[in-house]
Amino acid sequence: MDIENNNLVSINGAEVPTLQILVMLTILMILPSLLIMMTSFVRIIIILSFTRNAIGIQQTPPNMVLVGMALFLTLFIMDPIIKQVNTEVYTPYKNGEITQTEVFKQAQVPLKEFMLKNTETSTLNLFIDMSGQELEEKPQDLSLTVIIPAFMTSELKRGFISGLLLYIPFLLLDIIVSSTLMSMGMIMLPPATIALPFKVLLFVSVDGWELLFSSIVKSFN
Repeated sequence: MDIENNNLVSINGAEVPTLQILVMLTILMILPSLLIMMTSFVRIIIILSFTRNAIGIQQTPPNMVLVGMALFLTLFIMDPIIKQVNTEVYTPYKNGEITQTEVFKQAQVPLKEFMLKNTETSTLNLFIDMSGQELEEKPQDLSLTVIIPAFMTSELKRGFISGLLLYIPFLLLDIIVSSTLMSMGMIMLPPATIALPFKVLLFVSVDGWELLFSSIVKSFN
């Protein structure tokens, strides 16, 4: 790699602007944070974690599987937005039709639309008041420093509500098993151990994973 006087870096015989490489490296560094803060990842991973805990199996599926599933569900849900950014922003920038400043502004538009669509109005108004900004005629004109925390707060709330609803049928099953064991005088047997195979059987018999994934995806439509 040779750095020339005109601030170009030679890579495999092709000259690439040094600034462009720095921008790309910066984007790669903050990409995990962007994935968590501006996409559906948070709600999905919370729901999957609640589901595993509700069934009562602490290590199955393992964390790596849950994170991987949440990641690919996020890509599936965000695919239309990714295609829109690629068509309307990246391709024109690659062809030299828009500047880097315009790239940053235009790339925000579909992401803001997605986040605002999944943000509660009361939560958005709360962060607008705390930031001291005035409410714009179009919510899309608000800055990302207001939209992102409002979106994250709404996602955490919806994730926990969904997790609570998932707990209810398994909790009822625990109560039934506990009551049955008490009535039979088998108080020495731990109810959680006896209820576990029944909860797994219930989840598998209703195609729990398919039902759960389809419900998650439809919740973002």
